[in-house]
Amino acid sequence: MFITSAYAQSSSALSDPFSGLLIPMLLMVVIFYFLVIRPQSQRQKQHREMVERVRRGDTVVTSGGFVGKVARVADNSDEIEVDLNDTLKVRVLKSTLIDVRSKSEPVKDAPATK
Repeated sequence: MFITSAYAQSSSALSDPFSGLLIPMLLMVVIFYFLVIRPQSQRQKQHREMVERVRRGDTVVTSGGFVGKVARVADNSDEIEVDLNDTLKVRVLKSTLIDVRSKSEPVKDAPATK
């Protein structure tokens, strides 16, 4: 009599092995989304916006560790020209910019001389 009821209880628990795993799995996915995926996508969005807003005269830091002032930004290209000092200018990809340290007012173009 006691053995029969014990077998009846264990057989009903084995019939649905995934009943106890669904909620913890969903909970892990939600936690993973809020701790990893969402912050990473927000950082990517901020970086993309920062790169799009780079203007002439801004001080920037490249991924190679160079700090320089933006000399020229082409609208149709993904390259910018950066002055590292008075005599050295380099072209870098916008995507290699890590930070824009000081944002400046847009530099007005020099008036054309005749």
